Amino acid sequence: MKVTTENNIIIEKNKRYKVEIETLGTNGEGIGRIDGFTVFIEGALPGETIDALMLKVNKNYGYAKIVEIEKISDNRSEPRCKYYKKCGGCNLQHIKYEYQLEFKKDKVKYNLERIGGFDGINVNDTIGAKDNIHYRNKAQFPVGGTSEKSLIGFFRPRSHNIEDIDECIIQHPKTKEIVEKMREYMRETKVMPYDENSHTGIIRHILTRIGYKTGEIMVCIIINGNKLPKSDVLVDKLLEVGNVTSISFNVNKEKTNVIMGDKICMLYGKPYITDKLGELSFEISPLSFFQVNPVQTEILYNTALGFADISDSDIVIDAYCGIGTISLFLAQKAKKVYGIEIVEDAIKDAKRNAEINSIDNAEFIVGKSEEVIPMMYKENGIKADVVVVDPPRKGCDAALIDVICDMSPERIVYVSCDSATLARDLKQFCCEKYKIEKVTPVDQFCQTSHIETAVLLSRK
Repeated sequence: MKVTTENNIIIEKNKRYKVEIETLGTNGEGIGRIDGFTVFIEGALPGETIDALMLKVNKNYGYAKIVEIEKISDNRSEPRCKYYKKCGGCNLQHIKYEYQLEFKKDKVKYNLERIGGFDGINVNDTIGAKDNIHYRNKAQFPVGGTSEKSLIGFFRPRSHNIEDIDECIIQHPKTKEIVEKMREYMRETKVMPYDENSHTGIIRHILTRIGYKTGEIMVCIIINGNKLPKSDVLVDKLLEVGNVTSISFNVNKEKTNVIMGDKICMLYGKPYITDKLGELSFEISPLSFFQVNPVQTEILYNTALGFADISDSDIVIDAYCGIGTISLFLAQKAKKVYGIEIVEDAIKDAKRNAEINSIDNAEFIVGKSEEVIPMMYKENGIKADVVVVDPPRKGCDAALIDVICDMSPERIVYVSCDSATLARDLKQFCCEKYKIEKVTPVDQFCQTSHIETAVLLSRK
């Protein structure tokens, strides 16, 4: 396809153009224009002049790649990871960290204005991390190749081709040792990696979890079978890493992109590790949802707790409560907390976590929040003073927003991992009864374009 601009510049694929970058898109890509024609260029920064090769041309916009940076931004940084261009996971490594934080603040503000329709909303500065590498407590590595030459790493962008890596700089350093032991095990035992095209082979994924405060390490091997061959050899090798307290395998024999199956078989130690957030302890299994950046999670939850401004007489409802992390933070201040979560195993974990922390004023209920909360309110007369919602990336169910507005709590605290669906939901919340009081982004996913945001809504 060819496009002709107002000044008769012809834009077409495989031709080179000079592009002045004006801003960043919501995924961190550079955006510039050629005589009014919008061009998206991955890895480019505002203020840069790019010699770009056009890759794709649509009617109103196109995609290009950098051939040469003719003018370099002061905000550009040299990526610290040698796999940066191949992996695609940490897509902001080329940006100085201070500017990453500005970008994330601007992203939240942009979505609130563009999607939510809000005007003049003050967004606080993004709370950054003191350590923006080695922060992740969880890794999931796909496995491919052969037993002699295993491929363990991450899928390349927009593909299922595995980029073989020996180190990921945002993972805990112990993760590297675990991967090395896994390679040794496969090489010595001739256990084959999984081939998703033929649905053959055994080893599909390696899952690791590491307790940042306790030092406990979990390794779970996802397999295409009912038994892990020569598992004793693997256990012996993994124990050489030190502090490994849980080794298991997970059975997933389905032709699917879903990583984990339902069945977990223990090979060594406990079926969970323990870690702490603040003064609270949490038991984390291979299937548990637990925030991947524990240091920033404490900051996020303390921010949410400050927004909630809970007194010892308050009733609190925590929708999408997961394994009870936020609920138990809230229960330290509130009279009573109700946590609702659709995943039954997560509720079991939440009850166990309440027990090990000696918290008896938190009650956990299995079910959809949009079904359970109306029943609590309309049939049982339970009315919350404060409601906290921490939904998945898709945001809140519209029916849940309606019933919360009908209940009319004094304050609503919305914790979001996607500022686009956050903006959409806030528009519905603020339609009649509520107004936005505070918005604070927290950099939970350093070196990536993702951002967590805590928002306080108060009743008008």
